Amino acid sequence: MPYLPLRTVALPHEADALFREWLAGVDEALDDPRVDRNDLCREILEDLYGVRADTEAGPEAHLGAQTAAQLGSDSTRRALTRRVVRAQFDPRNVTLEPEFYAETDIEQYARVKPLLWLWEMFDRSPVGENVSLGIAFRRLLARRIFRHCGRNFKAFPFVRLTFGYNLEVGDDVIVHRHVLLDDRGGIELGDGCSISDFANVYSHTHDVVDGRIVENRRTVLGAGVRVTYHATILAGTRVEPGAMIGAGAMLTRDAEARGIYVGVPARQVAIKNADALAARRPSSPDPLADEEPSTHEDAGDA
Repeated sequence: MPYLPLRTVALPHEADALFREWLAGVDEALDDPRVDRNDLCREILEDLYGVRADTEAGPEAHLGAQTAAQLGSDSTRRALTRRVVRAQFDPRNVTLEPEFYAETDIEQYARVKPLLWLWEMFDRSPVGENVSLGIAFRRLLARRIFRHCGRNFKAFPFVRLTFGYNLEVGDDVIVHRHVLLDDRGGIELGDGCSISDFANVYSHTHDVVDGRIVENRRTVLGAGVRVTYHATILAGTRVEPGAMIGAGAMLTRDAEARGIYVGVPARQVAIKNADALAARRPSSPDPLADEEPSTHEDAGDA
């Protein structure tokens, strides 16, 4: 197979400067102890979606009195709908599934909830698919949500987190589209770990008779682990460094270092050749890497 390292894609200078200025402003606001994260989340989302309080009157305000009256209940419903949309931008008006879990650390979750909601709604906004902007934006949120977030973390659109604050992520970790990281019982992703599209990593399990009986189990993916498309890692699993979980596989038990696992339940079918690994080409440039080391404290230390 051909060797195809990623290439650098340059944005137009004006757009690049604009995005950097906006990201720096968000970064600065998040570091300001006087800023209410709920208000900041609401303001950013209002701007991203182009819906502000000063638009409440709506288009019917420009109609004549008789025509507006004819709108009747439709006009009222539409006005209420716009108010509902604006209310949704404020995390205080939203309930998320983890808030209903009995073991939720209320204080911890209150701190990260505005950032989790901002992350999810950013992905659904008109700018969410912009790779360069999106990765940089999620990275600055991750550093304040995760217990630890290493250098060059990359998350693509629609990554879903449970608590977020039970995640420990090493350097050069990449998480692709539509991945679920259920950190209810804790998840550790080692340096260079890669998780492909639509994969699921769990850290809790339910009793087969009574679903209210929940066991949280820490799940660990070691350095260089690859979890490929649509694979599932069940709670409490330890995947040793260099292992690979094949597409569509379901890992139900610990995986050996450098092992290759496929199937449901996953079974080991091969081991990566140590000599071939040692002979790998040196690392190629990362076009989406951090430009400079972060000085921001991990969320768990804040």
